[in-house]
Amino acid sequence: MIIVTGATGFIGSNLVADLNAMGRNDLLLVDDLGGQAKWKNIAKRRFQDLVLPSEAAALQRSLPGADAVFHLGANSSTTAADGDAILLSNFRASTAWWQWCSATRTPLIYASSAATYGDGAQGFTDDQSPLALDALRPLNLYGWSKHAFDKWAIQQVAGNAAPPQWCGLKFFNVYGPNENHKGDMASLVCKNTASVAARRTIPLFKSHRPDYVDGQQLRDFVYVKDCTRVMLWLAANSHVNGLFNLGTGLARSFVDLIKAIGTALAQPVEMEFIDMPEAIRANYQYFTQADMRKLRSAGYSEPFHTLEAGVGDYVSNYLSRQDVYR
Repeated sequence: MIIVTGATGFIGSNLVADLNAMGRNDLLLVDDLGGQAKWKNIAKRRFQDLVLPSEAAALQRSLPGADAVFHLGANSSTTAADGDAILLSNFRASTAWWQWCSATRTPLIYASSAATYGDGAQGFTDDQSPLALDALRPLNLYGWSKHAFDKWAIQQVAGNAAPPQWCGLKFFNVYGPNENHKGDMASLVCKNTASVAARRTIPLFKSHRPDYVDGQQLRDFVYVKDCTRVMLWLAANSHVNGLFNLGTGLARSFVDLIKAIGTALAQPVEMEFIDMPEAIRANYQYFTQADMRKLRSAGYSEPFHTLEAGVGDYVSNYLSRQDVYR
């Protein structure tokens, strides 16, 4: 049996799809459905049971172990402001799964975030030494919660209180099918494909720094299918442990991203540049790029989708169809 938390969410539901494709139907899913049609993310999937996060403690008491836990459940909103709620959903829930996996000798692969890097002043190298981790300064509550758990996990490893395998993944800018429920947190591909198809002008933020041209702010955009492939590779290589970046290793601009949508639709694209809201200017990141040497050194050799290939698959095989769900 494999346990997937956050299983009705974006990355979790894509992982469940891949596990089903591998013939794994013995899945125990942990998540809530809420009121945003998240059920559609798993409508095509096969699993043994779906339980609420509030039932996780009882579930842990009843199970002697599992083949693996993929802990992807969290409040992923970068604008979340309720610290107590984030503490419970992102930190305490993660420590509980870590402790259960340690006690039952179950491998654990969990979601961290590139938000732990803050403004990027310390670079984007997935150094898990205490000194390197202490130097990072996340910019928001969500990033802090992920960083706090990463540091806690490293302390547990130092105290020999770890699962037999543990991997924390610092996801960069993930896009792909099954993100429709994310609202403002959805990727620009999800939010703008219909507008590009309708030949509407696409607004992008102006640059408010002299060293960046408007629309040339850079992000490491990574296709969700690459992310799930990495997770499954890690699960199949139980000797691999640690914190790992998960991006492509190549930053691309927002203009490139919108142009890739136009290419996928065979449509011309018009863009306009609008002022960035004052409220986000101080903490806005102009550059993110995953240093992928650590994962490569661990033995992962599969290529990542280029931006054009990933956006092309997403737009052509999902967003352009009546059924946009994987």
